[in-house]
Amino acid sequence: MPVSSPSSPRVALICGPYSSGKSTLLEALLSEAGALQRRPGEGAVLRVADATAEARAHGMSTEMTVASAEYMGQAWSFLDCPGLVDLMQDTRAAASVADIAVVVAEPDAQKSVALGAYFELLESLDLPHILFINKFDKNELSARALLQAFQEVSARPLVLREMPIRAGGEITGHVDLVSERAFHWQEGKPSSLIALPEDQAARENEARELLFENLADFDDALLEKLLEDVTPSSDEIYANLTRDLSANLVVPVFFGSASHGNGIHRLMKALRHESPDVTVTAARQGLGQDGGLLVRVFKTAQAGHAGKVSVGRVMSGELAEGDPVGGERPAGLSRLFGQKMTAIERAAAGDVIGLGKLENAATGDLLGPEGKVESLVDVEVPAPLFALAIRTESHNDEVKLPDALQKILAEDPSLGSRFDPYTGEHILEGQGEMHLKLALERLGNRAGLAVKSTPARIAYRETIRKPATSRVRHKKQSGGHGEFGEVELKITPRARGEGFSFGDQIKGGVVPRQYIPAIEAGVREAMQKGVQGVPVVDVDVVLTDGKFHSVDSSEMAFRKAAGQAMREALAKAGSILLEPVHAVSIRVPSPFIAAVQKIVLGHRGQIFGFGDGEKARAGWDEITCQMPAAEMQTLITEIRARTLGAGTFEAHFDHLQEMAGKEAAAVLADA
Repeated sequence: MPVSSPSSPRVALICGPYSSGKSTLLEALLSEAGALQRRPGEGAVLRVADATAEARAHGMSTEMTVASAEYMGQAWSFLDCPGLVDLMQDTRAAASVADIAVVVAEPDAQKSVALGAYFELLESLDLPHILFINKFDKNELSARALLQAFQEVSARPLVLREMPIRAGGEITGHVDLVSERAFHWQEGKPSSLIALPEDQAARENEARELLFENLADFDDALLEKLLEDVTPSSDEIYANLTRDLSANLVVPVFFGSASHGNGIHRLMKALRHESPDVTVTAARQGLGQDGGLLVRVFKTAQAGHAGKVSVGRVMSGELAEGDPVGGERPAGLSRLFGQKMTAIERAAAGDVIGLGKLENAATGDLLGPEGKVESLVDVEVPAPLFALAIRTESHNDEVKLPDALQKILAEDPSLGSRFDPYTGEHILEGQGEMHLKLALERLGNRAGLAVKSTPARIAYRETIRKPATSRVRHKKQSGGHGEFGEVELKITPRARGEGFSFGDQIKGGVVPRQYIPAIEAGVREAMQKGVQGVPVVDVDVVLTDGKFHSVDSSEMAFRKAAGQAMREALAKAGSILLEPVHAVSIRVPSPFIAAVQKIVLGHRGQIFGFGDGEKARAGWDEITCQMPAAEMQTLITEIRARTLGAGTFEAHFDHLQEMAGKEAAAVLADA
C-alpha cells in the first residue's frame, strides 16, 4: 500500500443522519483550522454551510457544501453532506473522492438505526471512517452504552479513543486513551491539560485495555505483548490505529460538542495524523499509478453568471490553467469555500477544485486530459421511489421548463424526469417527497419558474370479458366523391400480458388489400380510449368481412368505419378495468418488520415471503410482495416514518390485474 505524504492534501467527508450537527461540525473544523472566525457562544449559527435559499428556508442542509482550508501546513477539503435520507446521493458522490469520512451521530441509542445506511455505504466502498458523537455534554450520557448500540449497525469494530471526564453533574473534558493525558474543555478556547482525576483512573484503565484488545485482533505482536502483560508504547498504539484505520479495519470513536468547540481539536489532530491521502485512495479505487492526470467529478453546480461548475478532485497528476480536462479546456480553476470561489492557477494531486464550463462532464465521471476514463468505482444512482406530475403555472413558461430541468438534473443525478405517453404527464421522480419539493423550489429560485405538482396518474388499462362482433358501414355523400367503407370485426379476449393482435379473413376481395392497414389504424385509434376511458389491451381483432365502393371508398372511410366498429364491439364485449401491479422488495431493520408488514397489508399488498434478502445486511429483513401501483405513491414516506428513515424498497412492474368494487368505482369517478 502506498505511504501517505505528511503534507499532501486530504479530503474528509462529513456525513450522518439529519439533525446530528454535521454542518456545525464543519464550521467548528474550519474554525480550528483558522479559516473561519467563530465568536464564543454563537453556537450553531452557520456562515459557510447551508447558504442556499432552500437551506435557509427549511433550516437544514439541502446540498453538499465544499470548503477548503489549511491546517498546520496541510491542505484540507471538507465535504459536508445533507443528512436527509432523500438526499443521500450527495454522500455517495462525496465518498467517491474522500480519503476518510467522519460519521456524525447524536448521543441517542434509539437513533442508532439511522447510522446504518452510512456505515453500509462506507463499508461497501472500503472507505476509512471515524465516528464522532456530537452534543456529548450531558452527564447522564454513557459512552459505553452508546458504543454498544452503535456497534449493532456497524460491521467494523467501534474503538473508543477517549473517555469522558465528569464533574459537577456534567461532562467537563476527556482523557486520551492512548497518551493518557486529560483535558478540560473551555467554551470558545482550546482545552487545557489537567491531571487525570483520581476517581476516573479505574474507568480509564479499563477503557484503555479494551482499546488495546480491539487493536490486538489485527496485530499478533501486540496480542503477544498483552498476553505477557507488557504495556505497549503510545507510539506503537498510534501506529496500529493509523494502519488499521487506513485499512478500514476499525472505526475510531471520538465525542464532543461542535457548537461549543469541545473535542474538535482532538478530532482534527486525529484526522491530520491518521488519515490516508490521495495516493492510498487512488490505489484503493484501482486507479493507475503512472502519474497521469485523473480528475473525478463529484458535484455539478450552476454558479449564476459563471455558469456550470464541475467540482472535482485531482486523483493523480497536476493541472494548470488552460490544460485540457475530459477533452475540453475549463474556463478557469478555482478553490471553493462554501459559496465563495477563488481563482487559482494550478492544482496538484489531492486538491479539490472547481472547473468552469466543462459542458460534457457529469457527476461521477473520471476524466483524463482527452476524455472520460473507465473506473472501477462508479457513483451508484438509486432507482426513483417517489414521483409527481408537474406543469408550469403559466402556459408561456412551458418552453423554459426543459432547459431549467436539465440544469437541476445535472446537479442531482438521483432526480429523474420523463414524459409518460400513457397519461400525457411530465413526471419528476426522485427519492422522496422532500427531495422533489426541494427540486421544485430550485426551479422557482434559480429559473424563476412557478411549477405546479400533482400526484402522478396511474396508467390504468381495460380489456374485455367475452368475444363480440360488430358491423359498421360508414357512408357520407356531400357532392363529388363521397366516403364509403364497411367492415365487420370480431374481437376476442387474450390472456393477460399477451397484448394486441390484428388479422383478417377477407376472401374474394370484398375489402381490397390496400385498405386493410387503414382498418388496423382505425382499430388501434379506438383502443386508445375504451369504454371506461382508458387504453384497451390484450385483445385479438379479426377483420371478417366488409364492402367497398369503386369510387367513394378510401383509406379514411375505412379507418372511420373500423374505429366505429371497434367501439361498438368493445361495448358489447364486457369491459374490465385493469390496474398495474408491481413486484416490491422492502428492506428494513428487523425490529420494524411487523410495522412494515401492516403497511403492506394496508396498501392492498400481497406478501409472498420474508427473508434476509441478497442486499440486506445483518439485522435487516426483507419483505417480498406485490402491490398495486396506485397504493405505492406514498409508500416510501410511510416506510421511512416507521423505520426512523432507514427502510427502503425496490419495485418494478409485474402485471395487470382486474380491478373491481369501490376501488374501481373511485377510478371511474375520477376519470
